[in-house]
Amino acid sequence: MDLAYIPSPSTGVLHLGPVPLRGYAFCIIIGVFVAVWYGNKRWLARGGKAGTVADIAVWAVPFGLVGGRLYHVITDYQLYFSEGENWVDAFKIWEGGLGIWGAIALGAVGAWIGCRRRGIPLPAYADAIAPGIALAQAIGRWGNWFNQELYGRPTDLPWALKITEGPNREAGLYHPTFLYESLWCIGVALLVVWADRRFKLGHGRAFALYVAAYCAGRAWIEYMRVDEAHHVLGLRLNVWTAIVVFVLAVAYIVISARVRPGREEVVEPAARAADRSAGDAKDEGDSEPADDTEAGSATADEPADEPVDGPRSPDDERAGNGAGKG
Repeated sequence: MDLAYIPSPSTGVLHLGPVPLRGYAFCIIIGVFVAVWYGNKRWLARGGKAGTVADIAVWAVPFGLVGGRLYHVITDYQLYFSEGENWVDAFKIWEGGLGIWGAIALGAVGAWIGCRRRGIPLPAYADAIAPGIALAQAIGRWGNWFNQELYGRPTDLPWALKITEGPNREAGLYHPTFLYESLWCIGVALLVVWADRRFKLGHGRAFALYVAAYCAGRAWIEYMRVDEAHHVLGLRLNVWTAIVVFVLAVAYIVISARVRPGREEVVEPAARAADRSAGDAKDEGDSEPADDTEAGSATADEPADEPVDGPRSPDDERAGNGAGKG
């Protein structure tokens, strides 16, 4: 008798009238909003302008979605282009299937385009949004729970995930690898925030730390999964990808720290220029009352330049009396 387990939803789609609300898409959308919101907070703390993160995300997010889908379709092409399969399903992104490796790679291209349009260094932007991306992944993984996909090997642990009978899956209790990865991503976000505050990471090193930490967790979580995947030398393709990307991220951290130590002082030149203009305007405004005071003092002092002491002639007294009567 199973005393405890994590239930799966009976359906991954809720209908609001004629409009279908798909759990997978809903999780992705929430993750994007969280990433942009938290990235904006970190960008402002680094001296950037409000709204810059969202403006660049307009380029990064669509590129990332396309890249994630391309990676999934290419690495799992048999699901769409083998005999008996419908290739049109490759475009049904709402049914699941986004490869984080392709999403990050092509999303970085979109972010680079957005950064160039704003005159912003891409590494600084990447450092700001790195923890937010990890949180977005943590939220997005719950989309796999709605679709009952990407679970691990059978288990009788109290936190086992109950999977119901369906296409390409057998009913049973399995390791909830979606939950493992979600919790791991939250830990990665906390690690990057702590390390960034402690060591003042800059020039893309906070982003590289996120990549390395994520890959370390993805390797062992991927190894637990039982869904169909290509294998190379006995390991799943995504395990090899995680290993290679982990090595590259660590190498970047080491080399970057030697070549460009420290952190960028200015992340958004336009913001610094605006601050200078505002400061100059304030200084000019502060100097105006001083000029008025000097002018007023000079006017008040002018009568003091005339002699006020000494005897007055009768002619002066008569002139003064006449002026008073006039």
